[in-house]
Amino acid sequence: MTSVESGTRHLGEFEFECGESIDDLQVAYEAYGEFEADPEGGSNAVLVCHALTGSQNVASEGVASTAGQARAWWNDIVGAGKAIDTTEYYVVCANVPGSCYGSSGPPAENPETGDPWGTDFPPVTIGDWTRAQRRLLDDLGVGRLHAVVGGSAGGMNVLDWAVQYPDDVKRIIPVAAAARLDSQCLALDAIARRAITSDDDWQGGDYYGGEAPTDGLALARQIGHVMYLSKQSMEERFGRRAAGRDAVRSFPADRAAGYFPYREVESYLDYQAEKFVDRFDPNAYLYLTRAMDDYDLSEGYENDADALAAFEGEALIMSFTGDWHFTVGQSESLAEACRTAGVPVAHHVVESDHGHDAFLVEPEKVGPPLRDFLGEGLEGRAIHDTAEEEEPVETDDFAPVHNSLFSG
Repeated sequence: MTSVESGTRHLGEFEFECGESIDDLQVAYEAYGEFEADPEGGSNAVLVCHALTGSQNVASEGVASTAGQARAWWNDIVGAGKAIDTTEYYVVCANVPGSCYGSSGPPAENPETGDPWGTDFPPVTIGDWTRAQRRLLDDLGVGRLHAVVGGSAGGMNVLDWAVQYPDDVKRIIPVAAAARLDSQCLALDAIARRAITSDDDWQGGDYYGGEAPTDGLALARQIGHVMYLSKQSMEERFGRRAAGRDAVRSFPADRAAGYFPYREVESYLDYQAEKFVDRFDPNAYLYLTRAMDDYDLSEGYENDADALAAFEGEALIMSFTGDWHFTVGQSESLAEACRTAGVPVAHHVVESDHGHDAFLVEPEKVGPPLRDFLGEGLEGRAIHDTAEEEEPVETDDFAPVHNSLFSG
């Protein structure tokens, strides 16, 4: 059985990119397998970066310290005999600062006051996530990483590793990610945040010990969830059908609502929202979406290629044809930046009808190239670089509706 370590490390004083500091950064993590360093300075360590509202509990082999969809969120990929094989690799997943699953963040205790930090917690960036992970790995005795892999906002975290610590990583695998968010996604995230901060119960972020702004968070979740769906998929799943007779509205409705049908699509979104507010902190949602929105690979550099120029490892970029949140085109632009920087890269496009979350729900398509890249680099047999394709990649297929782990 794979050995598992689960806990929280106290990493001492930490200065955030915003210039503010806290005296004791705490990072919750899980580690699977046995660490092995090689004589050439490398290791078998693989860092998995969770996406927006994920947790450190990446596999079912871990200690179930989280609830709901954040638990064992990549169980089909990480584990003994799986694509990221915990009998071969030492796999670490850390909860990022600003989140609500044990690492320092808004709902954690401020040691100076004994109360939750709330919005007194320093603003957090993806760069802070990366530096916190580096500190954790140092504390665990891990130097150079065999690979860093992550999806969605976690894929941005992966890219930041190649920029901040180019000598510490042999291989990077950003999945369903991009160098930055486009303006449409920025706009939707802004609306989602305003849903939270407009809730009377938000109280400027000082709601701990009272009623949390669950209605605002529920709306933010619904906005985020729709971002990962498509008009076609929603039409096929719901159409204009009314919900069943037993369906009960989850939120207050206007007087006229009783005359009109409560539709299946409404019921579905309400159900997703109810599950989410039970497991996530509203302030953490504000902090993490800000971090994702702020990320720009080229910040401080002339362009994306310049940002990646110091990285001497290999890259596997994975994208999905039905994903309109982080598109195939955005991934190809990222791959082209790697080529310009001289980084050996393959852009592997997965034909999928599962949209942005395909990397979660189609392990049979994600696992083989991931496994081969970890083991053999770009020579892996299952890796396919679309730059070699004669036919253009079609990008207008969209996803059926399913539960999204990372909506928001």
